Amino acid sequence: MIDRHLQNTLVELLDSNPAVVLMGPRQVGKTTLAREIAASRPAIYLDLERPSDLAKTTDIEAYCQLNADKLIILDEVHRVPEIFAPVRGIIDELRRSGRKTGQFLFLGSASIELLKQSSETLAGRIAYLELATFTVPEIEAQDFNELWIRGGFPESFLAAGNKKSMQWRQDFIRTYLERDIPQLGPRIPAETLRRFWTMLAHNQGKTFNAASLARGLDVKGVTTARYLDLMVDLLLVRRLPAWTSNLGRRLVKAPKIYIRDSGLCHTLLRIGTIDDLLGHPVLGGSWEGFVIENILNSIQDDIQAGYYRTSGGAEIDLVLEITPGDLWAVEIKRSSAPKVSKGFYNACEDLLPKRKFVIHSGRDTFPLGDDILAISLPQFLRKIHNA
Repeated sequence: MIDRHLQNTLVELLDSNPAVVLMGPRQVGKTTLAREIAASRPAIYLDLERPSDLAKTTDIEAYCQLNADKLIILDEVHRVPEIFAPVRGIIDELRRSGRKTGQFLFLGSASIELLKQSSETLAGRIAYLELATFTVPEIEAQDFNELWIRGGFPESFLAAGNKKSMQWRQDFIRTYLERDIPQLGPRIPAETLRRFWTMLAHNQGKTFNAASLARGLDVKGVTTARYLDLMVDLLLVRRLPAWTSNLGRRLVKAPKIYIRDSGLCHTLLRIGTIDDLLGHPVLGGSWEGFVIENILNSIQDDIQAGYYRTSGGAEIDLVLEITPGDLWAVEIKRSSAPKVSKGFYNACEDLLPKRKFVIHSGRDTFPLGDDILAISLPQFLRKIHNA
């Protein structure tokens, strides 16, 4: 059993808000975490994909009155978005009776309808939290290559061998394509979406080119943009925005795209082992995506993130604004003996970051000159956590 670092944050939000939404893709561990919370306080868990549990919410107001002293956990709540309207009245009634926190915990595998419905009906009464896949600090291992190759979904990472891990990820992808996505949005042929997902994996860490992908799928550019929106809403793909600047430079403005879980990226490309990955063209993009996902899952919500690139070749893989005016420039290299490119130096001259890092695949921390610090991923995550 791997402890999730988000658990304390979830408890704090429940203790200070009437309702909390815990979001994340399927099989990421939301239910396990919710059950651990339920074991520490009076609570009821309902899985809205189970007909018997769904029937209990037919008259949600009466059900909540019978269980007014308990935390009510509703799993897969995005499948019953109409439930949010009466929940508002229930929360207000409980507030008047003196109970102001810890009333509802909603679990959802997608942010599409969930965010839309809850933001309209529960404004000022609800907090949001996203549970990501396992991160490097959570597994507490010096050698995190297994996390990189398998990805951070619990069933995949903890599988007994690479073959079983790969099989689980293949089944996960098939389930999303054939069952989950058709239930959440407009009908998209499973094979078309699989091809799109695979094309994104081949372009891991590259800027999104809707026209190029559209030609490969024989659809319109606006259609590929819609497919991308869907994958982002399902929390399966990350869209890293371009960093904006008023320096007068000609900037690349298209977002960079990453399959959020490195294991899913490797499965889509039929990469099963670290040896397979080391000889594959996606190696650099995969490592970059793995590092960025770990960083973005470890920072506070108020830290701004993006990448910087000009038409002249100046580039920073990740720019973090810790506080207004306090920029960190992060270059990501797979090599354990990294070299800094001219483009990074030029970009730093443009943005004047306070701190400059090169995250490499080794374990040591050492200076590279010009106030640039080469650092391992675990050490950088500790540094950003204390920032």
